[in-house]
Amino acid sequence: MHFNELKLDEKILRAIEQLGYTEPTEVQQKVIPVALKKQDILVKSKTGSGKTAAFATPLCELVEWEENKPQALVLTPTRELAVQVQEDITNIGRYKRIKGLALYGKSPFAKQKLALKQKTHIVVGTPGRVLDHIEKGTLDVSKIEYLVIDEADEMLNMGFLEQVTSIIKLLPTKRTTMLFSATLSIEIKKLSSKYMNQPVSIENDVAEENAPDIEHVKYVVQEELKLSFLEKLTIIENPDSCIIFCRTKERVEQLVDILDEKGYTADKIHGGMMQEDRFEVMDDFRTGDFRYLIATDVAARGIDIENITHVVHYDVPLEQESYVHRTGRTGRAGRSGKSIMMATPYEDKFVKEIEEFIGFEIPTGPALSAEEVAKNRAAFDVKMQEQPELKKSKSEQLNANITKLYFNGGKKKKLRAVDFVGTIAKISGVSADDIGIITIQDNVTYVEILNGKGPLVLKTMRNTTVKGKQLKVHIAHK
Repeated sequence: MHFNELKLDEKILRAIEQLGYTEPTEVQQKVIPVALKKQDILVKSKTGSGKTAAFATPLCELVEWEENKPQALVLTPTRELAVQVQEDITNIGRYKRIKGLALYGKSPFAKQKLALKQKTHIVVGTPGRVLDHIEKGTLDVSKIEYLVIDEADEMLNMGFLEQVTSIIKLLPTKRTTMLFSATLSIEIKKLSSKYMNQPVSIENDVAEENAPDIEHVKYVVQEELKLSFLEKLTIIENPDSCIIFCRTKERVEQLVDILDEKGYTADKIHGGMMQEDRFEVMDDFRTGDFRYLIATDVAARGIDIENITHVVHYDVPLEQESYVHRTGRTGRAGRSGKSIMMATPYEDKFVKEIEEFIGFEIPTGPALSAEEVAKNRAAFDVKMQEQPELKKSKSEQLNANITKLYFNGGKKKKLRAVDFVGTIAKISGVSADDIGIITIQDNVTYVEILNGKGPLVLKTMRNTTVKGKQLKVHIAHK
């Protein structure tokens, strides 16, 4: 099956093609047609199955560009996921000029309030901050027609149920609701029966869920021997890209310092870090700047990085769902991966609970011999010293033909989006289809020019007025 069989707008198909997607995954094939009919959907789907595009695509198709107030709300359990989903929406809706905005805590409220005054089609956010904006009147939900609850099981695990239900009660009752979850607990079924209207139930086939080709192994390791064991393990496995999970931020800090001293290319992420620092680390890891990410479970929540070859559970997770979310970081997009758990002799109970939850016994890994460590040492040292191959982001090809222009006039000069569209579309060789997202602030305006027409528009607009006003124009700084 191809995306063009899904009755989508040509502008959305063009963006999907440039993002490198050719055939929809199983969850996309099942969800998109139902969502386009505006039916409620309850989806059980493992992370890594392509579910973000499964809801982002129909949302971009269904929202109307002309409406200034938000028409869709996506709730996610973590800030990282909110930003990632917002980027996916912006990429898929790029040629339709769909504006997505991410709202999350530990980021200036005033800045988000200002952004919400702009035309915004789709809001993505964490429950606490979204509720805050609704209650303070900065997020108008009167025109919300679509609600997506993403990673619902994580949302409930992290104690967001009360906030999620408070948000739902403030939304228009006539709406389409989509709920996505890796597991369907009793609470989630209760939530859906209470707030959804005869939802279509969609489950990924077991074959699709197990499509990530992940090898699971476990080792019993004394607490004081964990570090030397990890060293042997990483030398033998020699991963290209690996996440090592610890239970607390203190453990993360200790481990990253030790590995750093030993010459590993490593960085860290945990809940105690500033939000901007967390985003920066994830971006660097995504592009392959370093090979080992030491993390608490915060990094496991829905972060989509395609090339992670290994996940190491340096500490056994205390919740079974965490094992699934951690392990789901590897074996993404049809690649194979490996999940290695290091359990102390006293953690047998937790290991058994995890095995019951995932439905199989995790085999014990082969012994790590000194000969094998010696044999692989040279290759490991070489890999540690060479620069990892920098990966290109999915959106790079899409963004290659886009130029963002800055104009030194905005709302205070009574300028509107239609004034810019009208003026720019009159340029010879440029049409309205070449104009992307327009962001108008009090004193400045940013206009995205698509399809490589940026230089032509820049040159012409230097001597062209907008609504009778001559504006300074240059390429916007990133």
